[in-house]
Amino acid sequence: MRCKKMAKNFDELLSKVSSCSKKKLSVACAQDKAVLEAVKAAKERGIADSILVGDEAKIREIAATIDMDLADYEIINVEDTVEASLAAVKLVHDKKADMYLKGLLDTKTFLKSVLNKECGLRTGKPLSHVCVFEIPGIDRLLFFTDVAFIPYPTLEDKVNIINYTVEVANACGVENPKVAPLAAVEVVNPKMPVTVDAQQLTEMNEKGEITGCIVDGPLSLDIALYKEAAAEKGALDRKVAGDADILLFPDIHAGNLVYKAIVHMVPVKNGNILTGTQAPVILTSRSDTCETKVNSIALAAVMAEEMMK
Repeated sequence: MRCKKMAKNFDELLSKVSSCSKKKLSVACAQDKAVLEAVKAAKERGIADSILVGDEAKIREIAATIDMDLADYEIINVEDTVEASLAAVKLVHDKKADMYLKGLLDTKTFLKSVLNKECGLRTGKPLSHVCVFEIPGIDRLLFFTDVAFIPYPTLEDKVNIINYTVEVANACGVENPKVAPLAAVEVVNPKMPVTVDAQQLTEMNEKGEITGCIVDGPLSLDIALYKEAAAEKGALDRKVAGDADILLFPDIHAGNLVYKAIVHMVPVKNGNILTGTQAPVILTSRSDTCETKVNSIALAAVMAEEMMK
């Protein structure tokens, strides 16, 4: 069954998962308390079952401390972290699992497994990252990109990032998302290259070279999100003014600073996913809360459903 209803917050996204077919998660180096807590919660909420790959003795030891019954989990004992990551990603590559989650291993090793030529999930396109936010006062989910992966995206990169993020938005039920290529100003200034890129992306969308969305830039963050700001600045005629779904950041510095400011200063909910892969990949941080990890698994589940179409 395809889950089409638009999710306006994470409660609705979690509900949306229940209308999708049950997904299976492959966890690389699952011997981590925070990861096992998220995996347990995901199973209890009906989001996904999991295959736990890693040091079985440590997995069982940790599971006992969080009252996690492992009877219903498949465990594959691989003690070496590199070998465990390759075994876990191969399960997804071979369609024995639908999604791939990072456990207790460093990000470099995890990404090497994702990009492995023989058993990984590479597509030949660059990887990117999407963070989905539920923010108080905003009546919809917001899709931030790229706040963690591509440092200085080229125009071509930005086209790929938009296409990736539109797919994630579609998976969450947003059929024709509005994309705001962000800048410090809402007018084109040749001395500010990101504004030129934003104009070119808008023109590419108008010509049908970028499809499935509405692109309008450059836009400042306030105009993209708030109609009051757009009215004050005489920008209500802009196609995305006050209604942006996707915020395309000009570089990793702008995106990451806004991301961290929101996460640490505002009571928000969020989930994260890598894009540009054959199947959903969840690259969580050890500092992420259990809720964020569960939200990320739910996001990957609806994305997996979308990729089955």
